[in-house]
Amino acid sequence: MEQSAAVGPQLHRLLRDQIIHGDIVPGARISETEIATAYAVSRQPVRETFIKLAEEGLVEVRPQRGTFITLISVPAVLTARFIREAIEADIVRRAAEVADAAALKALDMCLAEQRGLDPAAPGEEFMRVDEEFHRLLAELAGHAPVADHLEDLKIHINRVRHISARQFSRQRLIGQHAEVVEAIRRRDPDRAVEAMRIHLQEIVIDLPGIVEAQPDFFTRSGAPG
Repeated sequence: MEQSAAVGPQLHRLLRDQIIHGDIVPGARISETEIATAYAVSRQPVRETFIKLAEEGLVEVRPQRGTFITLISVPAVLTARFIREAIEADIVRRAAEVADAAALKALDMCLAEQRGLDPAAPGEEFMRVDEEFHRLLAELAGHAPVADHLEDLKIHINRVRHISARQFSRQRLIGQHAEVVEAIRRRDPDRAVEAMRIHLQEIVIDLPGIVEAQPDFFTRSGAPG
């Protein structure tokens, strides 16, 4: 771990990413002592990191038992998706109203990058370019900060997506992105909204099968844990 930057934020980002990417699986127990030893840091930044992760709903401290990675709450995922759909539908509506030639060129370049990915590339690589696409739409709509506000909302959605990264059809998702871009190109806000809603409803379709494949990673309760 770099000593030139504050240890706490580095450690938080590292463990947060490991949990979201599924490198530390839901339900696993984590130890302050073991983390501190593994990363050659004192227990204080580890303790502070655990507090932040708990606030984000990624870990749960159980008295006398330890700290555990939360299970993924199915209701929380569906609620987050519902809110995200409402926000991103408005984003693409605005993008379709204001997009100029430069904006369309940027979107086409983003699609080309997605299509150019090696089919054998890790799912995480596709998710990176997917995130760039949605962030670009927010920027083109004049609401770049929205993408940052959506990050916390998408935590548990992204946990599901990383678990299923090898299962989803990249070509289908890229095709849906292309439908959004084509609607923007035609300056058709209603079609852009419809295409985005279809795209963001994929997780509703896929979630039951993902839960069935990994039932120990999920909870049906309303809050993570």
